[in-house]
Amino acid sequence: MSASARPSRVGVPTTPDELLTTTRSVRLRLDLSRPVDLDRVRECVEIALQAPNGGNTQRWHWLVVAEDGLRQRIAEVYRRSFEARYPPTAAADGASAGGVSDRMLAGGRHLAEHLHEVPVLVIPCLELGSRRLTAANQAGVWGSLLPAAWSYMLAARARGLGTAWTTVHLDAEQEVADLLGLPDDVRQGALIPTAHVLGDGFGPAPRRPVDSVLHLDGWGGTGWGGGGA
Repeated sequence: MSASARPSRVGVPTTPDELLTTTRSVRLRLDLSRPVDLDRVRECVEIALQAPNGGNTQRWHWLVVAEDGLRQRIAEVYRRSFEARYPPTAAADGASAGGVSDRMLAGGRHLAEHLHEVPVLVIPCLELGSRRLTAANQAGVWGSLLPAAWSYMLAARARGLGTAWTTVHLDAEQEVADLLGLPDDVRQGALIPTAHVLGDGFGPAPRRPVDSVLHLDGWGGTGWGGGGA
């Protein structure tokens, strides 16, 4: 059944703007008890493959992990990485653990503790070939994968699924690579838990005012006046 032919679902966005402004990283509201149709995940990846990528080389690969034992082992690596980065004893002062708010930290800790229960983990990867990551700006490298990963999350949201953008496992990337049997020239870009969601939907998140981050004709440019047709 095509996406346009699907019956509407409660909380699923109906316009592009609603989709773009209400796709959240879901940690506390993932439904850990309901299985996810892998064909729906496949649809989301198929849509993600339409994202731009450098030279149209399409060096992306997508690891979909649904087997219980493998999810458990990956979750163990993730949990250890999370606890090393954000120790349970970290001070709760409203901006603890490197600027992460208490609320965000609580959500992240909940996800780390329950990741093994999430029905599907999606790990987008990039095949580097003869290239190697360097200390220089890597935007040109990851720009060939991360837009597709975000497209996957948008497609999942449009199908009533919740996702979360996570990268904490990359602190132990090689351990997960070994579990998945990844070749040496394949690097992971994220880990995206995927599940149905609890509740009726999501609204726009609080963000800084656009004028505080928008610069016209240079860093010091102010006085955005609009214009144009």
